[in-house]
Amino acid sequence: MPSTLVHVALAGLIGTALLADRFDARSILVVLGATALVDLDTFLDLVVIGAHRSVLHNLVWPALAALALWWDLRREESYVRGRWGGRGVRVAWVSLFAVVTAGVLLDAFFNGVNLFWPLHDRFYDLSGKLLYSDQRGIVQTFVEFAQSSDGTRALSEATADGSVGETHYRTGVKPTADGSDAERLFPIAMTGERFVLLLSGYGVVGWRLFEERSD
Repeated sequence: MPSTLVHVALAGLIGTALLADRFDARSILVVLGATALVDLDTFLDLVVIGAHRSVLHNLVWPALAALALWWDLRREESYVRGRWGGRGVRVAWVSLFAVVTAGVLLDAFFNGVNLFWPLHDRFYDLSGKLLYSDQRGIVQTFVEFAQSSDGTRALSEATADGSVGETHYRTGVKPTADGSDAERLFPIAMTGERFVLLLSGYGVVGWRLFEERSD
């Protein structure tokens, strides 16, 4: 699974691009920090199996935060705009986007997350591929369907299966569901592609910070 460092690296690329002229050390730190916070539910898994990739790895909290921000900005006396100005507004929206894409969806496409918790307790694994075949046309396996006994089509167990209390993802904090001894692995970059993402993300952020200080 992608490490927190990989999540933050992708958030760095997103933040650097979308903050544009609002980029500075404080702004990008907020974006990176917000994305890293998503992985804090790893520690909740010590108490409840399945809390990791559920409690903070979902689309419900970002959606509520986006609605709250949208409502605030429509007010004549917006708290966010009044406290932090236009820069604060840009940082807030970029942070939310980074949390959804670099925080939640990146894990959804790597072994799955509980996308709609707490409204709907089901893990969705969107791991798959998208390709074009000269024989089969466009092929995607991110979302797969199965035909039930009554002839209806529904999401297959490969896409939607498991709930809080029965689904465990191995982490360095809790490597096994029952707490038995096992090697504790704290991933940094488990594939070459993710290592390149690490180098790119931190390299871009570092370069922009260097440029800002030089100016």
